[in-house]
Amino acid sequence: MTLKKLCLAAAVMLALAPVANAGKLALVGGTLVDGTLREPIRDSVILVDGKRIVAVGSVGDLPVPADAEIISTEGMTVMPGLWDMHVHLMINGHADYDYWDKHYLDKQRDVIMPASAEQLLMAGITSARDLGGPLEDSLAVRDAINAGKIPGPTMYMSGPFIQKKPYPGTEAFRWGVDSPADARAKVRRLAEAGVDVIKLIDQDQMAEAEIAAIVDEAHKHQLPVIAHAHRPEEVRRGLRHGVDGFEHTGFAAAPEFPPDVMEALKERTANMALGPLFWTPTVEGLYNFPYTVRNHEFIDNDSWHRGLPPEIVADIRKSLEHPERISYFQQTPQRQPTLRRKFDQLRQAGVLMLVGTDSGIPMKFHSQSTWNELDVWVNQFGVPAVDAIRAATYWPAVAMRVDDKYGTVTEGKYADIVAVRGDALRQVALLQDIDLVIKHGKRVK
Repeated sequence: MTLKKLCLAAAVMLALAPVANAGKLALVGGTLVDGTLREPIRDSVILVDGKRIVAVGSVGDLPVPADAEIISTEGMTVMPGLWDMHVHLMINGHADYDYWDKHYLDKQRDVIMPASAEQLLMAGITSARDLGGPLEDSLAVRDAINAGKIPGPTMYMSGPFIQKKPYPGTEAFRWGVDSPADARAKVRRLAEAGVDVIKLIDQDQMAEAEIAAIVDEAHKHQLPVIAHAHRPEEVRRGLRHGVDGFEHTGFAAAPEFPPDVMEALKERTANMALGPLFWTPTVEGLYNFPYTVRNHEFIDNDSWHRGLPPEIVADIRKSLEHPERISYFQQTPQRQPTLRRKFDQLRQAGVLMLVGTDSGIPMKFHSQSTWNELDVWVNQFGVPAVDAIRAATYWPAVAMRVDDKYGTVTEGKYADIVAVRGDALRQVALLQDIDLVIKHGKRVK
């Protein structure tokens, strides 16, 4: 072969080589729901260079660079990577917390939490907030994901719950406080370790001065404070002391939130100087429980096996043989009919609702919970699909103060993008099987 032919062959091989190494992608043809308030973009074009989105437009208007790898999204709904704002990487659906903590606490960093993170990512969750787990393990897993050592969403970690007194056997991931000074010291320790958020629970058992100290110290370190909302006094005290958000649709089997709580919520959300009040209702597990007990398809789905060794899969499966007997859900049949009314009350009070699931609790798997939450919001509670998607993309980024980097498919943001075949605005349940997942410009599914 002549030198000229050798050079020509080399040039052809270079042109045909995978362009992923160049770090340029072009997603072409799908309907883009970009997380903003503008109308969906039909026949969209999204250009990615490295980790970032560099241009967004439509076919015919936005040229595709010759050196970009083209990914066809024809026939697909394209949207920002989803967020789940309430997960627990340390648990994987097992029915018995006490048993789980005793048997698997030493496997958190190397087995349990990485498996949970990978399951979330494969479900299209490119960012997630973990609200309760062992400090060192939580941060190690978060940092390993950020360093590209293990797959998973961008994680925002609280580390241990802060509460009045930890439940017996939970001291590794629940920290008690016995005075305002101790409360400040615990928050400082978490802040200095590098957590992203402070998680408060059972604050109705604390002295008012202890709650005030926790919130004040957290805010001094620019950390948001997220509080449980299971009981009326938890909400009242959280509002009095300026927490940034609440979790769950609690109040047991009460048919609605009491008038004084509603008035306090309306007063808080009317105060623009304080910014939005966020609320993650986590309704899916409660709402779907009666159906799940009678129909075990979600339990039988092997998506939650990913990353777990067979013996742990078998252990979890055995614990779920009789879901109707799980004590965790003892009062759920009485709570379930009240969820829609409380959900509507929160929306009417002006709180900003976020999609989160409590994934990891009994029967709630990281691979399935988020799309189920969206499905309940849209198909049972009447939330417009585009609003539900924004509650799982844009508003979580705002809540975590990273909306300059995440939350929408717009120029300059990190390229966290998912796509699903079909029209997800009309059939949001399509999100149960995400076809394409791109995180920080890299296709991971």
